[in-house]
Parts: sequence; C-alpha cells; structure tokens
Amino acid sequence: MAAGNDRPATRSRPRYEHDRWVGKRRFCRFLMRYLAFTLLIKLDRVEGLENVSHRGPVILYCNHIAFVDPIIIVYVLSRDIVPMAKVEVYDYPVVGIFPKLWGVIPVHREEIDRRAVQSTLDVLKAGECVLVAPEGTRHPQMAIGKEGIAYLANRAGVPLIPVAVQGSQGFPAFRLSNRWRNPGAQIRFGRPFIYHQGIGRPDRNMLRKMTDEAMYVLAAMLPEGLRGVYADISNASQDTIEWL
Repeated sequence: MAAGNDRPATRSRPRYEHDRWVGKRRFCRFLMRYLAFTLLIKLDRVEGLENVSHRGPVILYCNHIAFVDPIIIVYVLSRDIVPMAKVEVYDYPVVGIFPKLWGVIPVHREEIDRRAVQSTLDVLKAGECVLVAPEGTRHPQMAIGKEGIAYLANRAGVPLIPVAVQGSQGFPAFRLSNRWRNPGAQIRFGRPFIYHQGIGRPDRNMLRKMTDEAMYVLAAMLPEGLRGVYADISNASQDTIEWL
C-alpha cells in the first residue's frame, strides 16, 4: 500500500468501540459453547487462568499449531479477546463470517500493515485484550517470532502473557471421529511481564532481542518437542523483561 494512499484511510477509520461488538460476541460464544466445544473441539485442560486479569489492556501471545488455537483461547477466558489474524481468514467458506462477527483485526502479513498496528493500539487503548500469534502462521514446532509483538507491547506499554498450546492438532473434528479418542487440547497461561520502560524507542536489533526473549519465555512452558528454534533454553535471556 502506497504511503500517500494510507493517510486518508487512517483518518477516516473508526476508533474501536467495545459496545458495538457485545451482542455479536455473545452470539459467537453461544455457538462455541453448544456447537464447537460440544461437537468439534475436545478441550482437556486449562491452567493459569489466574494470570489473566479481568480488566485492563494486555497482549496474549501464543504458539500456533492448529487453526482452532485462537478459538480455544477466546473460549476459555471470560473477558473479551480481540485476536489478530491474517486477512485471508475473512474469505474462508462458512467460517469466514465469524472473524467479521467477532471483530478480529485483519493483518496483511507480507507488508508493514499500519492499519492493523493502529487498530491494535486502539483496542489496547480501550482497555481490551489482544491475542497475537508471533510466528505469523501455523507450525508444528515454534518458529522465529516476528518483531511486531515487541513493537506493539513497547509502544502501548502493556503487559504480555504467554499462552502455551498443545494437543490442538486435528481439530475441528466430529465428536464420533477417531480424533476424539485421543487427548484433546491443553492451554496454559503464563506469568505476565512488561518490557522495561527505559528501553525507549528500540531499533530493529533491540526489537529482535525483545521478541526472542518473549519467545523463550513461551518455549519454556512447552515440552521440548514443540520448542522448535527456541529448543535450547540455555540461550534465553531476560534483559528487557520485568515480571509482574
């Protein structure tokens, strides 16, 4: 998108308004409870819910191994979460209507998506919770996290909470299928942290360090077989992190 065309669109873009989504999200939660998590998704265990405050801006970030990961995370928390997702999900047959109903933030992954960044900052400014998959797409093991997560958290000055996802592969699957005979999804919410205020305006190298430190925190919550490029926890540092 050309810079000259981006400015008018940004000025005309409506700010985030929580109230306009309440009814639509209530309807989606009804479908999740009585359809998705009764017939299509098996959820075995949820841990660490006490680490997620009931109010205030926060960024949740997770490893992403299956299509249903964000759906599970949204479902298990009582507070509203606004996920970021690739813009293509809006075009999926049938299920593409639900990101629109929920108000998911669409992201163009192959460019610097200033509209998505500003939309996310608007949501956080409104005191809401945003969900990000830093790897950008699904991987069976952790891949390199993109620096956008560190940029957003530092720019907004909000806490980050790692969310470890296991066992979601193969869902959605009908309840009578073989997939339901095996263990289901497991979700674990980690301890919140914030980046040091003294970092200021980080350059690209610092953003890389901030991102990798956050990703190692997440990797430490996962079994070794899912850690991927972050498997060697001995390489982890926490120079930019302040625990809450």
